[in-house]
Amino acid sequence: MEVNRLHPLFGAELIGADLAQEPDSLLVQLVEELMREHALLVIRGQSHIGDDEHIRFSRAFGPLELPPAMGTPTPAKRRFRPELYDASNLDENGEIAAADSLRLKFNKGNEIFHSDSSFNQLPTKWSLLLGHIVTPERGETEFIDARAVYEALPQEMKDRIEGLEAEHSFAHSRERGGLKETGAIRNALPPARHPLVRVSPSGRKSLYIGSHAFSIVGMDDAEGKALLDELLAFASQPHFIYAHKWRQGDLVIWDNRCTLHRATTFDYLKHKRDLRRTTINEYGEERSSNGMVREAKA
Repeated sequence: MEVNRLHPLFGAELIGADLAQEPDSLLVQLVEELMREHALLVIRGQSHIGDDEHIRFSRAFGPLELPPAMGTPTPAKRRFRPELYDASNLDENGEIAAADSLRLKFNKGNEIFHSDSSFNQLPTKWSLLLGHIVTPERGETEFIDARAVYEALPQEMKDRIEGLEAEHSFAHSRERGGLKETGAIRNALPPARHPLVRVSPSGRKSLYIGSHAFSIVGMDDAEGKALLDELLAFASQPHFIYAHKWRQGDLVIWDNRCTLHRATTFDYLKHKRDLRRTTINEYGEERSSNGMVREAKA
């Protein structure tokens, strides 16, 4: 297998792995090591695998975070296995969703830098996103190494944010994306608190921010928002960003504990895109993102 760097600060691609085969201990160890160093890994050439192989590979690294049942299609209408998150612009029949559909409204919130599921109490480890159908133009996914961002902060800012906690809310990020009716989301997914600075598996400190973060514990609302906006603006400088141009069959893995990412726009109403994601937790049972234990197919 071949490993190549993708960006001066982080990210690598792995060529030659075949996830149609059950992952052995050597592949699992290699992926863990590459993720510890690079925080982002693209496993190329997996267009021949399906949901079963995607899920099996993901479970080799931790328990799945299962999508909540709220708002999901019935089993008879589901396009794929319930363990997977849908990051597509497709409806339940595999056709491009209508412009006013809830799916496209939800997707707008993904266009702001965030860390998957930071609004949960239970920490998430990685997300693994597989490109079944990719767009012929635009539609890149952009990533930031929050370890490199923290290290580049002025010492005065590092001292200021040390020990602070932020509150994260899924409803808040959907509102930032333009969704107006978020009452049901707020009831199902109450805010969670996390340190503003975390230590990543590599031992490097990392910022833990993004669009789900909306306030700083113990700080005036306006002051806390201003601080979060300042940190996100600093992190979003071009030299921190790797823009992934999708190829059919790319499996992109990122560490939610030390990276940020966002979707970028494409012609949603012209080009089909089918991206399916597993997310894994650091520990514990397989749970949905609102904390309910759900039975998943083995």
